[in-house]
Amino acid sequence: MVRGQDVVEIANAAQAAARSKVGFARAQAGGVDRPAETSAALAPLDTIAAERWRALGNNAIEPNGFYLPEWELAVNASAQGRTDVSALTATADAMSASDNPCLIGLLPAISAWRAYGLPLPALVSADPYGVLGTPLLDRDRTDEAANKLMSQARAAGAHALILRDIPIDGPAMTAFTRALERSDLAPRVLQSHARACLDATRDAEDLLRDALGPKKLKELRRQRNRLAEHGDVIFTIAAAPSEIARDLEIFLALEASGWKAKRGTALAQDDGDTAFVRRAVYDAAARGNCEIVTLHAGDTPVASGIVLRHLDRAFYFKMGVDERFARYSPGVQLTLELTRHLCADPSIALADSNAMPGHPMIDPIWRGRLAIGDVLIPLNRRDPLIPAIRLGLILRKLAREPARRLVHFIRKLRETRS
Repeated sequence: MVRGQDVVEIANAAQAAARSKVGFARAQAGGVDRPAETSAALAPLDTIAAERWRALGNNAIEPNGFYLPEWELAVNASAQGRTDVSALTATADAMSASDNPCLIGLLPAISAWRAYGLPLPALVSADPYGVLGTPLLDRDRTDEAANKLMSQARAAGAHALILRDIPIDGPAMTAFTRALERSDLAPRVLQSHARACLDATRDAEDLLRDALGPKKLKELRRQRNRLAEHGDVIFTIAAAPSEIARDLEIFLALEASGWKAKRGTALAQDDGDTAFVRRAVYDAAARGNCEIVTLHAGDTPVASGIVLRHLDRAFYFKMGVDERFARYSPGVQLTLELTRHLCADPSIALADSNAMPGHPMIDPIWRGRLAIGDVLIPLNRRDPLIPAIRLGLILRKLAREPARRLVHFIRKLRETRS
């Protein structure tokens, strides 16, 4: 709820904003959002050297498969509404004039105008077609990297940095908090929720028994046996590029055959999105960072999912199912097999569902919870524009909530009637 005190803060901040000479606008050249008046323009994302970027990813303090170059560059090249992104970068000081500076921090970023449609003097973590915006920070120079990313944002004219969909208790967020404390500042959580994750260090059968209980597992075995009447139930894992190319087409076809196609959100329904996912999945698989899991009933694929990998973490990106087999819970059956697969892999400690909180399919199976939030990082002490930025986002959310609920109601009504 917006209080009377908040209204006063908005009014005061609006006056400060009117006096400020720093504003954000859309640059005409290249369609890239950049500050209108800056002392240090941000580099386009596609100008970052991929090898330096990969080296940072290999030594990151916290995994994020969506911000690795193979994935994010593909998003930036063609994904609908997600192209032409800039980058905040942090480099370590070179030891000598002949050394190339080492990349120790990276965050794809866009303006608040592009992210929210609001003329706020803030930079926002870019959407990587996945609900995770953890910056890549070098594990050996974490605090330095966080400091330099904030310094670059400040030099570019931003008054705040907004990290969307970041684990609020993770080491990356902890590094930003430490950096802020040195200037008597603190991060402000704009919104947070808990989403399902998998503790992949556990025995899969023990985990599933504890999560689902004997009665539910018995029902799922019955459904699997019924599915087997259509052919042997086989779980496959595509990791090599040749396998990926084949199984990605299966995934795209399955995703476009169900409710996502009815909503117009299937990847295959937009040429740019299709080009992105084909490039991203293939390139990431070539680096060992992606696999496609598929469940078959005989020769018929009934469910398929894309899984990213980075360091000791897996990310359940998307899933598609053949809804003709809905009575056998193909998505659940695929997730059970994926759970066994990840728990058997000693290189994976945790799997992020990337699902909305309370997801009816994944929440009962993966009982771990990962705290995710949008966090506002103020860049200057006693900045009168921070209340305007924070409350502008609150008011935007309040204005959009009724429309969001109406859209969800209409979607459910249509699905019930179809």
